[in-house]
Amino acid sequence: MDNEAILILDTQDIENRLVRLAFQIYEENFEETEINICGIQGRGFILAEKIAKQLEKISPLKVNLTAIEIDKLHPNSKSVTLNPPLMNLSNQVVVLCDDVLYTGKTMAHATVPFLEAGVRKIQCLTLIDRNHLAFPVQPIFTGLSLSTTLQERVEVDFELGKVWLKE
Repeated sequence: MDNEAILILDTQDIENRLVRLAFQIYEENFEETEINICGIQGRGFILAEKIAKQLEKISPLKVNLTAIEIDKLHPNSKSVTLNPPLMNLSNQVVVLCDDVLYTGKTMAHATVPFLEAGVRKIQCLTLIDRNHLAFPVQPIFTGLSLSTTLQERVEVDFELGKVWLKE
């Protein structure tokens, strides 16, 4: 592939998938009055913001949005924090968002504060699932499932509205 970038999704594709993901979240949680959309810092949080906006458009759910601050390179070396902190998560539903799911390591470690808080349900959402899971994390909501080699990278740029596959 000689460092070529293959366009996987463009702005309209991303938007269509975000709308579909929001509807899927609402369909799975229509009996709730409140939902917590939590994105892993960086592009995961940008994705969470976009999903939260879509949910607010299509549903009566009260949407709480928060960023998950975690060391992505060494997720078990430091504690995971929520910004802003979510209060009283007992018996709540959390949708944990990240742009690309690769091995599941970051997402698995990101669940810790929610497990400790006694949430009722954690649902994982990813725009791109690369299908190389090494940790017990299974996305409930996926924008695109993409089989890649270990040498390839998936890059998401929400500002440009593009997702590329690069070697």
